[in-house]
Amino acid sequence: MALILGGPALAADDGDGATIIVTAARVTADTAPILVRARGDVARTPGGADLVDAKEFSNSYAVSFHDMLAWSPGVFAQARYGEEVRLSIRGSGLGRGFHLRGVTLLQDGVPISQADGSGDFQELDPNALQHIAVYRGANALRYGSSSLGGAVNAVTLSGHDLTGPVMLRVDGGSFGTLRASMTGGFETDTVDAAATVTGSTSDGFRQQSAQEKLRFNGNLGIRLAPNLETRFYLSANRLDQEVPGTITLDDGLHRPRTAPAINIANDYARNIRSLRLQNRTALRLGDTRIEFGAFANLKSLYHPIFQVIDQDSTDWGGYLRAEGRTHVGGMPLDFTFGSTARIGRIDAKQFVNIGGKRGALTANAVQKASTIDAYGELRLHPVEPLALIAGLQFVHGHRALDNRLRPAASDARDYDQWAPKFGLLWSPGEKVQLYANVSRSAEIPTFSELVQQPVVGFVPLAPQTAWTVEVGSRGEHGPLAWDVSLYRSQLRGEMLQFTTNPDIPAATFNAGRTIHQGIEARLDWTLLRGPGDLVLRQVYQLDDFRFRDDPQYGGNRLPAAPIHVYRGELRYSGKGFSIAPNIEWTPWGAWAEYRNSVRVPGYALIGAHASLQLNRGTELFLDARNLTGKKAVVDLSAVVAATPQSAIYYPTDGRAIYGGVKLSF
Repeated sequence: MALILGGPALAADDGDGATIIVTAARVTADTAPILVRARGDVARTPGGADLVDAKEFSNSYAVSFHDMLAWSPGVFAQARYGEEVRLSIRGSGLGRGFHLRGVTLLQDGVPISQADGSGDFQELDPNALQHIAVYRGANALRYGSSSLGGAVNAVTLSGHDLTGPVMLRVDGGSFGTLRASMTGGFETDTVDAAATVTGSTSDGFRQQSAQEKLRFNGNLGIRLAPNLETRFYLSANRLDQEVPGTITLDDGLHRPRTAPAINIANDYARNIRSLRLQNRTALRLGDTRIEFGAFANLKSLYHPIFQVIDQDSTDWGGYLRAEGRTHVGGMPLDFTFGSTARIGRIDAKQFVNIGGKRGALTANAVQKASTIDAYGELRLHPVEPLALIAGLQFVHGHRALDNRLRPAASDARDYDQWAPKFGLLWSPGEKVQLYANVSRSAEIPTFSELVQQPVVGFVPLAPQTAWTVEVGSRGEHGPLAWDVSLYRSQLRGEMLQFTTNPDIPAATFNAGRTIHQGIEARLDWTLLRGPGDLVLRQVYQLDDFRFRDDPQYGGNRLPAAPIHVYRGELRYSGKGFSIAPNIEWTPWGAWAEYRNSVRVPGYALIGAHASLQLNRGTELFLDARNLTGKKAVVDLSAVVAATPQSAIYYPTDGRAIYGGVKLSF
């Protein structure tokens, strides 16, 4: 199969060995595979964006974004335990030592982050995904994201993607790990469906890190007419994850399997029950594609930590997006317009933690949030290799707290922010793109920032804003394929956090001026072609984040993010097999505190992947990690000043070997 779309282009593979040429021109044909349309969206973006085909991590024991986005440039996804990671793009949510802030997380184009902007990672099943699209910074305008970090959209398998009516997968290995997954589906000329059920269990590397998880993801697509398609989605999750917590630096480097005694005695955990329903309908009218949908997310969180956090939340909303092409003065003009509304309610209670069970009621509040955005982008092509881009986004946020135990602590606040964007995209060659852009981002506080004890009502936090300048290139030439961005963001009011007690969520403040600048790079170098291919795959990230003339911290670097992160893999692929040793290297660890007096040591983790295709429907794989058994600290919760007793560090897992088999019928 070959699909050629006219105009300056980038090459891609459709997964069946066939070459697809993806262009910077728009892709509106609904008959085009969704993966092709997604690559076309990336190719039209005048800034940092990339697409990760799920096949890149299918031959590994992928459980978190650390595994799934390991080769996505600019994404810092550092594993803590289980699916829990620090997900940060361009320093987004840098001070947040728990959960997610600063990146909009979506599944099939619908936000799974809560309406106030906070989120979790546990509900995504890697075995159910077709691809993941990453749009860094203001390049995520198409998803209604105005945050510094951008957006990550995980797209699930449909009936069009299956290699057979039934696909089975079983994998497992170290630390009592076992996972089984089954995917089934079908497609006809007008209907397709796919469903994935995955169950997993693990004792975990550390004390108090066992998990048991059961996930379901399914969708049904109906082609109502040649130009009209609708798709229904259903996701359900039952997730039980123990929480090992943070430990001292000495324990992290010498006794990494330990957990604080309080975590064990009070059975710290994060248990989730969730149900998500959504619909997406796409209509093509000439050169215009209109997409709209609605969603409802129901979630129950039982989270015994310093207290038992017991929350029931409902998030619902809808979106509308239109994109197409017209002409102005004889010049092609592509356009994208859209809006997304997210509305949520959380019934938030807290209890004294008695051995992981509810004790006396300590907090009872209703948190209501709504976030509504409207955006538009125009792409003018004065000459075919050049596109001039202008975009604008408006975000309205409402946050309200009804404190049932302390009515005087109830509060409400509204926020309105504008985020413009200007850029250009130039294709000097068939498979090369150059781009530049300048943009403004704006991030509204979540309830975790607004509600801080012992403050009565909301903490007086301002939105975090930034102006970002970015230049870069992506493409391929001869044996080289690359994706490189350089950026500099000047922030005002960055929402930073510091741990006041290992058991209590961090306090948040607006910094004055801060600077985030860096390099996001991926380089694939094909060293040999022939009966077998030898490819050196590399990603490198430079993160230079610092205060700017701060009255207290001067020009200190911001904690929690190392300056340099490098990953490399040398993969040899022959007929029906592959082998790939790899390394993850952080030469200098991150600062642990704002005073820049304590820094964690650097580290290098060595691993390897191997796979063997026995026949068309049977494949084996092996995934070995941290083969040298290196003891290292890979993440932390920032403090103002660290001491040897500061229990703020997350250690890496020890040596682990996983294996699995994939069957297709």
